[in-house]
Amino acid sequence: MKYLLLKHYRGGPTPAHGWTPMDRWTPAEVDAHMQYMSDFADRLRETGEFVDSQALAERGAFVRADGPGRPPVTDGPFAETKDLIAGWMVIDVESWDRAVELAGELSAAPGAGGEPIDEWLEVRPFLTGVPGNDE
Repeated sequence: MKYLLLKHYRGGPTPAHGWTPMDRWTPAEVDAHMQYMSDFADRLRETGEFVDSQALAERGAFVRADGPGRPPVTDGPFAETKDLIAGWMVIDVESWDRAVELAGELSAAPGAGGEPIDEWLEVRPFLTGVPGNDE
């Protein structure tokens, strides 16, 4: 089963202890964090559990159609993913428990001062059928 692990810029339901936003880290701390993420992905490649991952830039916009012949509408009075989602990883594992186990390991990536950031990660299973259709 495939799962999406989402990393958020603003943390999760409660602040992680000692959490410092990445824009306040030193270049060496950012490098160490990114190396941890890369090593984690490499380990999952070896077990066949890695599918894909990507870090996201903070800039971006919501876009929607505004009717025929009209330019698309961008942004609006709502939370934007550019402010929320820092990156993601797709894993393919045997169970929910394994997905949660891996998310816990990924959560411990180093941050400011080289300490584990213990960030909240959102774990979401891929939809495998039509919602409400049990056939």
